[in-house]
Amino acid sequence: MNPIQFSKMSGSGNDFIIIDNRGRCVDDLDLSRFITAVCRRKMSVGADGLILVEPSEKADFRWRFYNSDGSRAEMCGNGARCAARFAFINGIAGQNLTFETDAGIVSGQVDADRAKVKMPDPTDLRLDYSIELATGALEVSSINTGVPHVVIMRDTIDDVDVFDLGREIRHHATYAPAGTNVNFISQRGSGELAIRTYERGVEDETLACGTGSIASALVSSAKLGWNSPINLVTRSAETLTIHFNENDGLFSDVYLEGDARIIYTAQLGEEAWI
Repeated sequence: MNPIQFSKMSGSGNDFIIIDNRGRCVDDLDLSRFITAVCRRKMSVGADGLILVEPSEKADFRWRFYNSDGSRAEMCGNGARCAARFAFINGIAGQNLTFETDAGIVSGQVDADRAKVKMPDPTDLRLDYSIELATGALEVSSINTGVPHVVIMRDTIDDVDVFDLGREIRHHATYAPAGTNVNFISQRGSGELAIRTYERGVEDETLACGTGSIASALVSSAKLGWNSPINLVTRSAETLTIHFNENDGLFSDVYLEGDARIIYTAQLGEEAWI
């Protein structure tokens, strides 16, 4: 088949393969196999996820977002910012845009190499409850910011075993059957947090997670009384900024802001997914 044009983009270290699928160039493929193949690092392009940009009757465009394991996800904050800038650069939408996701309509603004997107209002906030792990009880908080997230506060996160502990919590019975993403955070100063995230679907630590940064900011606001905006310093050393309104413990008008870089634009040949 013909080569497939794509862009490789990075949102604060979260990297994605983005394909303009308005002409249905990948519709004849076994998508799950295709996605897992092209997201393989060293063997293909490599990415945390893949985004298809498609026509929409409700917004400037529609996206389908997939994790690197081929599973479909309702929302990805850093992916949303990359998709917004991709659409603007390719003439699919203007600087102020909307697009359709499985979590609802998302609006965004693009400014140079940065993008800011309005995220779905969070749900299911639970603070300071215990779950039982192999090593004993652990106090956690959780919230759904388009996808489910657990947030764990530590004095320092440099020595956290993100992979093993994150994986155990991700598959914990409390969050079955869908599982959860897991964030470890520590305070760096007033209104600033360091964050490390184990991402469901990627099944590993990633350099950044937009919805996880939102979850961590909102849990920190609820627990520490912090006001908007809150900055999250990710594992890539890039900073994500979370803007929000809070009223009587309810959060709304949540925005995720940060860089959305085009790494390169190229073509996928068939050998990239075999």
